[in-house]
Amino acid sequence: MSENKLERIKCLIIGSGPAGYTAAIYASRADLKPVLYTGMEPGGQLTTTTEVDNFPGYPEGIDGPTMMIQLQKQAERFGTEVRMGMVTEVDFSTERGGIHKVCVDNTTWVEAETIIISTGATAKYLGLPSEQRLRGGGVSACAVCDGFFYKNQDVAIVGGGDTAAEEATYLANICNKVTMLVRKDEMRASKAMQHRVTTTKNIDLRYNTEVDEVLGEQVVEGLRMLNNKTGEKETIAITGLFIAIGHKPNTDIFKGKLTMDESGYVLTELKSTKTNIPGVFASGDVQDNVYRQAITAAGTGCMAALDAERYLGEVEAE
Repeated sequence: MSENKLERIKCLIIGSGPAGYTAAIYASRADLKPVLYTGMEPGGQLTTTTEVDNFPGYPEGIDGPTMMIQLQKQAERFGTEVRMGMVTEVDFSTERGGIHKVCVDNTTWVEAETIIISTGATAKYLGLPSEQRLRGGGVSACAVCDGFFYKNQDVAIVGGGDTAAEEATYLANICNKVTMLVRKDEMRASKAMQHRVTTTKNIDLRYNTEVDEVLGEQVVEGLRMLNNKTGEKETIAITGLFIAIGHKPNTDIFKGKLTMDESGYVLTELKSTKTNIPGVFASGDVQDNVYRQAITAAGTGCMAALDAERYLGEVEAE
């Protein structure tokens, strides 16, 4: 396809989680005629979640897939065009008011005056078949999201960094007992976070310990642990297993094109969603390595649409 025949989009949204759909709602209401490409996982991480109890406006809670369908319908109601497809390559213009090009599914190129990146981040898992089978049945990568369901129960958490330490102490406040598995003979967490863990009475800290098997058919019923120094195995009864070994932002196609931190999260200007490229904005977990909640992702999606609208207005006035 020759360049003069490329489809021109005023606001292109890449990703379909809470950030992407919220950006679409605001952008379509601002008459930016947004086009949203869903990516490989339409609806994002929330489609792998059962009950969502901490998103405002749902007093009885809602399951993740239903919530994402409702967000999509709301975006479409105002004119967003939702397309199945994955952006596989980008060619950003570095000029203010420049036109950006993206390739979808390695075949089709389109042009965009503004782009909102909402590709999210993927939680890292251990890769055990039993762990994958029980995701959503007691295995979770977000203690803040799902910890409430295990109130007064025995749970376990895997990880030795600051996030794992923070989530372990969070769980200790609501759960009966928290067994914390650290693969090495020391934690990677800061001294302050280590102190919080070691001084919390109902956290059972196990060094040199890994998950050997997650037990249970439909839901988590127990955990078989392996001491990687002695080879000794031990089984404990738990109802929830939380994996806190990190997230990987879905930013591979933007490497070398957008400014990122050492972990691959897109860096945005303070109190905005602006990236180092004019007309390109980032929202949601792709630029948030701290909160990683649906509600904060939605908030930055709103910000990105407002930033895009203002950018287009300013460019037009120049």
